[in-house]
Amino acid sequence: MIGLLAKLFIPNRTDIASPKVRQAYGMLCGIVGIILNLILFAGKLLVGILSSSIAVTADAFNNLSDAGSSVLTLIGFRIAGQKPDSAHPFGHGRMEYISGLLVAVLILLMGFELGKSSLEKIFRPEPVDFSLLAIVILTASVAVKLYMAFYNRKIAKKIDSAAMKVTAADSLNDCVATEVVLLSMFFEHFTKISIDAYCGLLVALFILKTGIGAIKDTVGPLLGQPPAPELVEQIQQIVLSHPEVQGIHDLIVHDYGPGRVLISLHAEVPADADFLKTHDTIDNIEKDLARILQCQATIHMDPIVTDDDLTSQTRQIVAELVRGIDPDITIHDFRMVIGTTHTNVIFDAVVPYHCLLSDRQVKEEIARMVSGLDGHYFAVVHIDKSHVL
Repeated sequence: MIGLLAKLFIPNRTDIASPKVRQAYGMLCGIVGIILNLILFAGKLLVGILSSSIAVTADAFNNLSDAGSSVLTLIGFRIAGQKPDSAHPFGHGRMEYISGLLVAVLILLMGFELGKSSLEKIFRPEPVDFSLLAIVILTASVAVKLYMAFYNRKIAKKIDSAAMKVTAADSLNDCVATEVVLLSMFFEHFTKISIDAYCGLLVALFILKTGIGAIKDTVGPLLGQPPAPELVEQIQQIVLSHPEVQGIHDLIVHDYGPGRVLISLHAEVPADADFLKTHDTIDNIEKDLARILQCQATIHMDPIVTDDDLTSQTRQIVAELVRGIDPDITIHDFRMVIGTTHTNVIFDAVVPYHCLLSDRQVKEEIARMVSGLDGHYFAVVHIDKSHVL
């Protein structure tokens, strides 16, 4: 159904890189989600009232919360698709994450309220009426939710959407919740043992689990998280495909929402190379990154000495020494300034967050190691942190 609707209402639907196409997919899924969840809510609420089942009623209101979630997703995609303006020069893409966070909060509130109602009914149980109508509606609900989970996951992967991934996971959990309700009705019908309230509580716990997972998925991009290793590797391949670049460091990826990524990095280039030619190469790399990754890139040139044997050998030795402090420590921007009384060995050391030593202790240990190489060597070290995994 989604594929047919996409053909009808999304022009150029195969151009996923286009923000307009991406927005259209998100809004289409939101509208379909609202309609299907409202239908499921009405059917389950009717069954819940007729059968006096708190579990079915809980499941009905779970679908109502899903409809509300779809509304928030729809609004989020609508706002996220707006163009940058003077107040928001980086665009509105993070509204998609914010809408996902609001959906997660709504899920948690609904789960809490349904859990409270189920606990109350544990102490005041009521018999549940078994009917063919209830079985048919709940079975149809499982089928519909499986379909929703399928298309939401497919679209989420297609447009790389955290909000859609949350919606897909929620739909899959709904299938499990409804199956639990179905089993409870069959169990009570054949054994005369009431477990309806306990199943309602189990449904509420499923809802709370989904809400907590959704918060984790949406808060990360809002707070700022490292880019995916695959993206880092792709950036490195593009930059290092130009032979003029000897290495890269200080890579930072700023995520302002899907399709709105800013990249900055330092590219190491030979200090004796032609400045204008190197600058032209850096410009071409920025264009390659923009064309291939649909991002905005800024590259800082770092000149390094490549034709001095002493500097090259000392760099290799120092790099090996600092790995003795922690295997994940790396160095960059290495240079040596030779004076009459001492030689400054200047470089940056990238210390991982998991290092057991403090930055000050690492700096002192590096200084001791460098002076141990030669009594005239003096380490000038800047402690740096990596913004990628």
